[in-house]
Amino acid sequence: MAKTRIDYKANATRRRNRFAYVTGILGLILITFSYYFYQVFFTPNVETKGRPTYVLVRKGETAKAVLDSIDASGVIVDKLSLHFVARLMKYEKLVKPGRYELKDGYTNRELINNLRTGRQSPLKLTFQNIRLREDLARKLSTAIDARPHQFDSLLSSPSYTKSLGFDTTSILSMFIPNTYELYWNTSADNLMQRMKKEYQKFWTSARDAKREKLGLTRAQVSTLASIVEAEQQQHADERPRVAGVYLNRLKRGMKLQADPTVVYANRDFTIKRVLNVHLAKDSPYNTYKYAGLPPGPINLPSIASIDAVLNPESHDYLYFCAKDDFSGYHAFARNEQEHLVNARRYQAALSRAGIMK
Repeated sequence: MAKTRIDYKANATRRRNRFAYVTGILGLILITFSYYFYQVFFTPNVETKGRPTYVLVRKGETAKAVLDSIDASGVIVDKLSLHFVARLMKYEKLVKPGRYELKDGYTNRELINNLRTGRQSPLKLTFQNIRLREDLARKLSTAIDARPHQFDSLLSSPSYTKSLGFDTTSILSMFIPNTYELYWNTSADNLMQRMKKEYQKFWTSARDAKREKLGLTRAQVSTLASIVEAEQQQHADERPRVAGVYLNRLKRGMKLQADPTVVYANRDFTIKRVLNVHLAKDSPYNTYKYAGLPPGPINLPSIASIDAVLNPESHDYLYFCAKDDFSGYHAFARNEQEHLVNARRYQAALSRAGIMK
């Protein structure tokens, strides 16, 4: 009997020891897993070193393809943990197209959560040095997930441009150069609709009243502003005076004889000196051949140039040409005799500088 009690006590002690051991091991495993869980979810895992980094997610892309792109960016510290968190958060079921910033210090949880919820980083679209429709199509396609031909087909479609209130020539005047914030997965049509809204906002009642006083449509103001901008690219303060010259000529029924329109008609933007061979180009944009304004803008004029046309300087100048000091300013004249004197000075300066074409 005594021996049986001793054996029972010994067995009970061993069981308690085993239980304590197993409990200790499980506790250690739990602590280790909890620490790892915390690490993979809440420890920063993105190091950009100050370099803005983005991932582009296209429509229909798989979670694996997106994660591979993120891996390839070179800013992820622990790739394995990122993939692990993506699986736990079921990212494969919630892939949303867009442009996402991989911000320095992001945790895996923050990054995957942004991707899952479609929390994109907006981008800024600006217009500069746009002359031709194909230039505009290329520029717009760099801002969103669209191809140049998608914009070109819209810009060249008579029915589509008409639905926006323009034709295929005047449609360029709808794009007011400014800085616009938008999302990368915006569709081509939605971007066009956005530009139409911005155009309507730009043309306030005050601006409309000024153009009506000049007897011009909105499209005509943009077309004239594009010529003014091409004539005076360096010094915006002179644009109202240049605009006044062209408005004076329009009122008198004179041809505008604007050199930038000849350059545009020849589609050779390397021309620095307009020659007779260029003036011979038969095009509705050649204002040496045809009176009035050309069919549409020869560039996307800045707001400053549009406002210069709407607020022209009042004077009786009918001519101008670049000054012979190459300052970027112009010499203005009231009659052809004065103008020819100024023009000869400038032509001589071009020749001395070796600019022959």
